[in-house]
Amino acid sequence: MRQAPARFRYLLLAMLLAATPVAIAAPTQEASSEARIWYSANDYPRLALPDGRSEVVRSILNITKPMHFGAFVWDEDRIPAGPVWVRIDLTRQLVSVFRGGHEIGSAVILYGTKNKATPTGNFTILEKNPHYYSRTYDAPMPYMLRLTSDGVAIHGSNVREGRATHGCIGVPLDFARLLFGAAKKGDPVVIFPAEARAKKT
Repeated sequence: MRQAPARFRYLLLAMLLAATPVAIAAPTQEASSEARIWYSANDYPRLALPDGRSEVVRSILNITKPMHFGAFVWDEDRIPAGPVWVRIDLTRQLVSVFRGGHEIGSAVILYGTKNKATPTGNFTILEKNPHYYSRTYDAPMPYMLRLTSDGVAIHGSNVREGRATHGCIGVPLDFARLLFGAAKKGDPVVIFPAEARAKKT
């Protein structure tokens, strides 16, 4: 089983915007005690997607402490209804959920091993099942959001260091429940690949 190194989540600004070459704007309030960082309506940053499109970011969660395996943040306060999309970063082992351009949730994830790798690219939620049970792996997959016809999904897992999935995206159970409630069939999910790491000599 792949030994997954802990990924730390500080301010999402670094994760979301440092790797994207498009329209990076300064937040209206930096590293404050507020739960959220709001961007100016005249200067929204955009997140580049693998297919060349981009998504507007209106606000992000202001997470300033480390997030370890099993940790997550969810905050919908003052966020209106709007389209939902999900960004999964395999390099940083993080998922971010956006609604109407506002980040409402983030969690540390598990993903697949080399033999059962998690696919990358653009997907849509094909099916929702809160009580799904995998016959293939004889295991419950609560709050399952299916992404592919061959069974890759986002679902609740025991997210601990050193664990991996058979290609799915495993998220903490309570986060999975919240995501299940926020997302619907047809919502887009973008999975960014894990970056190759240089070998030490």
